[in-house]
Amino acid sequence: MLTILGFAMIATFLVLIMMKKMSPIAALVLIPALFCVFVGKGAKLGDYVLDGVTDLAPTAAMLMFAIVYFGVMIDVGLFDPIVRGILKFCKADPMRIVVGTALLAAIVSLDGDGSTTFMITVSAMYPLYKRLKMSLVVMTGVAAMANGVMNTLPWGGPTARAATALKLDASDIFVPMIPALLVGLAFVFVLSYVLGVRERRRLGVLTLDEVLEEEQETETVLVGSGGSGDGKVSMRKATTGGSGSGTDAPEATAGSGSAASADDEGFQGLDPNRPTLRPKLYWFNALLTVGLLTAMIMEWLPIPVLFLLGAALVLSVNFPHIPDQKARLAAHADNVLNVSGMVFAAAVFTGVLQGTGMVDQMAKWMVDVIPGSMGPHMALVTGLLSLPLTYFMSNDGFYFGVLPVLAEAGAAHGVSPLEMARASLVGQPLHMSSPLVPAVYVLVGMAKVEFGDHTRFVVKWAALTCLVILGAGMLFGII
Repeated sequence: MLTILGFAMIATFLVLIMMKKMSPIAALVLIPALFCVFVGKGAKLGDYVLDGVTDLAPTAAMLMFAIVYFGVMIDVGLFDPIVRGILKFCKADPMRIVVGTALLAAIVSLDGDGSTTFMITVSAMYPLYKRLKMSLVVMTGVAAMANGVMNTLPWGGPTARAATALKLDASDIFVPMIPALLVGLAFVFVLSYVLGVRERRRLGVLTLDEVLEEEQETETVLVGSGGSGDGKVSMRKATTGGSGSGTDAPEATAGSGSAASADDEGFQGLDPNRPTLRPKLYWFNALLTVGLLTAMIMEWLPIPVLFLLGAALVLSVNFPHIPDQKARLAAHADNVLNVSGMVFAAAVFTGVLQGTGMVDQMAKWMVDVIPGSMGPHMALVTGLLSLPLTYFMSNDGFYFGVLPVLAEAGAAHGVSPLEMARASLVGQPLHMSSPLVPAVYVLVGMAKVEFGDHTRFVVKWAALTCLVILGAGMLFGII
C-alpha cells in the first residue's frame, strides 16, 4: 500500500506542476501533507516536516548566502569579461550560444557544486538569451544535463556516496568511468548543437553589431512612441518558421515589443555603465571567488559557512556604506526568497516520503520485481533503475538505501561491486532536474522559467543522455 501511495504522490505532484494547476511550492507542501493523512500518519506530519527541514536547512542557508554572494559579484562586474568573451565567440548566433551554455556549465561544474554552476551559468548566459529572444528552457535544460554528467566527479557527491555505501575507493569507481562519461558529455554538446540549430532556424542569425544597432533603434522607437512599441523594429531576422516558439519551448521566450527596453533586467548584466561596478576591486573579487571555490573543494569549512563569510566580506568591501549594502540585499531578495522557500517546501515532500516509509517500500518493490534471470545482468539493471530512482528520491536514499541491496543481489550472480557502483552513476544527468534537488530551483528561478516547462523539456533529453552513458559503459566493458 505504501508503495502505491508513494508512486501516486510523486505522479500527482509531477502532473499538477507540469499542467500548471499548482505552483511548485504549493504542490511540494500540500500534496505530501494530503498523502500523509491517507497513509494514516497525519498526526506525525509535524515530526516528518521538522525532520525534513532539519536535513535541508544547511542547504537552504548555503543557497541564500550563495545567491547574495554571486549576485553581488554580478553587480560589481566580476563576470562581465566572461559574458563579453562568450558573446564574442557566439557572434549572436543561437547555435553557438547554446553550445557555449553547455561548455560554460561543464567547465564551472568542476567545482562540484550544482548551485554554484547554475548561478554562474545563468548569470553569464541569461542576458544573451534575453537579447536574442531565445528559448530559456533550452538554456536551463542544456545547463542541467552538462552539470549532471560532471556531477559524477569524485568530489561532486554521487561517486563518494557509492564508494561509501559499498566500501570501495572512489578513484576505482570513477577513473574507469571517464571514457563513458566523456561520451555522455560529447552527446550533450551534440545535442546542444542540434537544439542551437533549431533556435537558429527559428530566430535567424545577427552579427553583434546588428544586434546592438537594432537594440538602439528599438529604444529610439520606444521612446518616441511613449514606450508602447509599434512592432516596426525586430531584434531578430527569422529565416524559417517565423517567430513561433516551438513545441519544446512553451512560454520560454521573452515577449515582443518592449523586450529591448534599456531598463529590461536582461540587459543589466552587460551594462558597462551600471553604478554598482567596482573595476578597482576586480582582482580582489576574482581572488576571493577562487579562494572560496578552493576552500569548498578542499572542504576546509562547511559550504554554508563559506558562503556566509564570503557574502559578508564581499558586501563589506565592495559596498562599505550600509545603505548601499541594504540596496544590494534588496535587489537579490526575490531570488533568495524564491529559492530558499522552495527548498523548505521540498523538505515537506522528502520528510513525508522518508518518514512514512514510502521510499523504503518503493525501493524494496523495485528490487523484488527484478526477475531472477536478470541476476547476471544486475549492473545493467542498476543502470536502468538509476534513472527513475535517482529522479524520485534523493541521492542519499538511493546510494545508501537501494544500491547496497542491488549490489548484494549482483554479488550472488558474480557481478562485482565496482560494476554496480559505476552503473549507479548513470542516472545523474536526469537526477539534476529532479524536484528533490535544491539546485534545480536555483536554475529555474534565476532563469525565470516555470519548473513544469523545464521538466517537460529536459526529461526526455536527460534520459537519453543517461542511456548513452550506459551504452558507452557497456561497450567499453566498464559496466
